[in-house]
Amino acid sequence: MSAEFNYDTFVTRNEGYVDTSTQQKIHDSALLIAGCGLGASTAIAAARMGFRRFVLIDGDTVDAHNLNRQFYDFEDIGSPKVAALQKQILRINPQAEVQAVQANLDKANVQSLVAQVDIVFDTIDFLDLEAIMSLHMAAQVMGKPVFTALSIGFGAGVLYFPPETQASLPQIIANDLKTAQAEGDASYAVVFGKLMGRIGAHLDSQVVEQVGKALTIMEDGRPCPASQIAVGSFTVAAMAVAMMHDMLAGLPVPESPTLLAHSFRNHVTQHIDISK
Repeated sequence: MSAEFNYDTFVTRNEGYVDTSTQQKIHDSALLIAGCGLGASTAIAAARMGFRRFVLIDGDTVDAHNLNRQFYDFEDIGSPKVAALQKQILRINPQAEVQAVQANLDKANVQSLVAQVDIVFDTIDFLDLEAIMSLHMAAQVMGKPVFTALSIGFGAGVLYFPPETQASLPQIIANDLKTAQAEGDASYAVVFGKLMGRIGAHLDSQVVEQVGKALTIMEDGRPCPASQIAVGSFTVAAMAVAMMHDMLAGLPVPESPTLLAHSFRNHVTQHIDISK
């Protein structure tokens, strides 16, 4: 006989680390997971922290090579990622409200998605630059905070964009985009490559090598399942959910253009200014 789910019981062991008012904000806040590959780990960590309202968007399906790091099971292979992630969240909290949108994020749907939530989480590895820009601009206009994450080998990086930021992602990459357009190629790979070029000096050599390989493949117009590992995915989840908690608790959180990055390869946490 299974026990009936009780939210207060579920979050009992958060006490002492999450105060009552912050736990209530977590309970009430709706979270957009824009990209359910890397976003899957953050969604699961958020659900276990007590978030219970989710909007998931992703047009992809679960593949066998996702299982090394994403929160899916062998039986999920071939299923839409949003449906598989919805199932996983409801297995943790059967009372959670989870809207699964099986579609690629694009300029046409970002407005309605952002309007439904209080916090936006996105992964910068979307291949549609216009969609990324539209998502961040819509969030800023609607006053919604955005957390953007990167899996970085044996580590991760997270950017926090408060609604009033003067360093939004579109503002940060404006010069990169302008330069790429002048060079005749404003593709995602080229613009992202310029951003990573600034960050690369702070990253592990393995990460620089693997990102370089991925960008070369993408510039050739070929799909590229970039190398990523479970440590990076789990680190994204831990960092992003901790930063969301601190934002809701009114605690200091590093803000864009500062990328908060941690490497388990050399056990170092850095604050990296991605605008320089």
